[in-house]
Amino acid sequence: MSESYAAPRMDTTLTPHPATGLPRAATAIAVAAWALAVVATGLVVTARAPIDLGTWFFAVDVTVAAVYGTVAAVTLSRRRHPVPWLLALAAIGGGLAALGYAWMVFTSRHPGLPELPLVVQLQNTAWVPGTLALFLVVPWLVRDHVLRWEAIGLVAGVGLVVAMEAQRILLGGRWDPQLYIAVCVFGVITAAVVAWRHRYGPVEERNGLAWLALGTLILAVSFLPLAVPPGVWSVPIATMPALHLASQAVFPAAVLVAVLRGRMWGLGLVVSRATLSALLAVGLLVLYLVVTLVLATILPGQGAAHLIGAGIVVIAVQPARIWLGGRVHRLVYGAAASDPSGLVQRWGNRMGGAGSADDLFTGLARDLGTGLRLESVTLRAPKVAPARWGEPTSTPTSVPLIHRGERVGTLEVTAPAGESLGSRGERMLAEFGAVAAAALAVRQQARQVEQARARLTRARLEERRVIRREIHDGLGPSLAGLRLGLQGARNLLGRDDATAGELLTALQTQLDDLVQQTRELSHHLLPPVLDELGLAAALHELAARHDETELTVEVVTELPPELDAALAAALYGIASEALTNVHRHSGARHAWIEGRLEAGGSLVLEVRDDGCGIPSTAVPGVGTRSMRERAQEQRGTLTVSPRAGGGTVVRAVIPDRSSDE
Repeated sequence: MSESYAAPRMDTTLTPHPATGLPRAATAIAVAAWALAVVATGLVVTARAPIDLGTWFFAVDVTVAAVYGTVAAVTLSRRRHPVPWLLALAAIGGGLAALGYAWMVFTSRHPGLPELPLVVQLQNTAWVPGTLALFLVVPWLVRDHVLRWEAIGLVAGVGLVVAMEAQRILLGGRWDPQLYIAVCVFGVITAAVVAWRHRYGPVEERNGLAWLALGTLILAVSFLPLAVPPGVWSVPIATMPALHLASQAVFPAAVLVAVLRGRMWGLGLVVSRATLSALLAVGLLVLYLVVTLVLATILPGQGAAHLIGAGIVVIAVQPARIWLGGRVHRLVYGAAASDPSGLVQRWGNRMGGAGSADDLFTGLARDLGTGLRLESVTLRAPKVAPARWGEPTSTPTSVPLIHRGERVGTLEVTAPAGESLGSRGERMLAEFGAVAAAALAVRQQARQVEQARARLTRARLEERRVIRREIHDGLGPSLAGLRLGLQGARNLLGRDDATAGELLTALQTQLDDLVQQTRELSHHLLPPVLDELGLAAALHELAARHDETELTVEVVTELPPELDAALAAALYGIASEALTNVHRHSGARHAWIEGRLEAGGSLVLEVRDDGCGIPSTAVPGVGTRSMRERAQEQRGTLTVSPRAGGGTVVRAVIPDRSSDE
């Protein structure tokens, strides 16, 4: 088996068939088939042949030549595959059979012409291999995966075709009913296998198989009149050409869709409309005949039955067109294209049940690729790994993903080799891009939540480390010293009361210092005045506590009196940490705290000092990281920069969310 028929790669559900069609051979097939059909039709029309059963079979042969010659040419020009060659065999065979009948009729009108018995015999033999191959062989070959157990069916179908052609030649056009029974039975089995593949086979091969099964079944049943022995069951022979013609409504379109796998390059609209028109014509004709025949047995006369039948057909036109239109659209363009809401619904279910954000986006890319029958799909977003499905072999088409006016990523897709998306495909990608943008926004927000949770955890751990350090290095040893001092004072009581009194006084002073340290630690974490009187009062109290040192702090605040508790705590924590850094590291004598509400609605808190500034080689420490994380938790920013005239400026800008609550 050649490379073109190899099974698809494991990472995609589409076989990337290269554009290796045979346009010259396709053109030759179309020209030959149409030439035979036109010449045969011209001979019959010139001979003014009577309308009888032979004429109906001639109409079938001409239709087979024209329809399957065209389908074979279109398919072979786009893809090398054994199916278009079998279609060409059917087309040429039908054309030759039509030519044999036409020459017989034409010579009967013009006795002086040579009869050419070999040409006349073609009407009984030429159509057999191609027509039988349509429903006995072609359905087994409409696949991208290699044959496994299905090879048995393929061999059996080929064997029946060869046996039927041999007996037609040997018996001079007569038939063996038992062989036709085998043809009918095996044709029904073939249709059943195709229907099973449509339901349970590979997803990428299902599109078109339901219609192919229906066309195979119609063709198989059409040979029933030849399979039933005379006298057993009367089946009108005229049903054979009628069913053959009816099969043309579905079989060619099903083969085109199933073999080309969407590689129709602009033919989709033509195939869709032609199939819909053929189905409507056949369906409405059958409806009219059934209604007329039933009513004719009930109502007296023929006029009423025909009138009512015509009325029912008129009423049924629009509902039938809508019902068939949806199914033909699904046949030509696939399930996802005919019902985009189904793909969107799957995306919604995936967004609700995905285990992680990465799993979610990878699943969305896979659903889009399989639903729209693409070669590859890549979803890109800033600062995250791209989600990929399939491998591109050409320059991708990019679609920007916009969510609430902001570009959140890019969707890149490639069509299978030799195909193009077209305006319709690009429009569908744009529509699905809105859903993908929402999914990407959800993914990014989930990552932001995870990062915020991680920052909050780090902040809590850092605060706990500060408390532990203060207790372990400050309160703990001091309390231990107090305990030893109290034990010493107790030992001196009754022996040296004066010394014991002096020791108790010293211990009381030390205890007062510990109380003050505990109060300062408590205020550093979250002062009570912040909850009671607000951020402005808490900042003034913070400045007053630093006034007891050599650092003078001035506070100017124009912040709103009612702030969110978390926002106020974050601003206070930034100011407290900034002043702590000023006191410990800058050597400053003055510091300023300024809070204001800018015109854009952002809250600004600045802490400036006149110290030595930050060296260029300094590495941000725990305090700086803590301030920055507090600002980021409130969706704000924090910058540390030199102050004009010397010193440092710590500036926090946080959006005011009080109006949103």
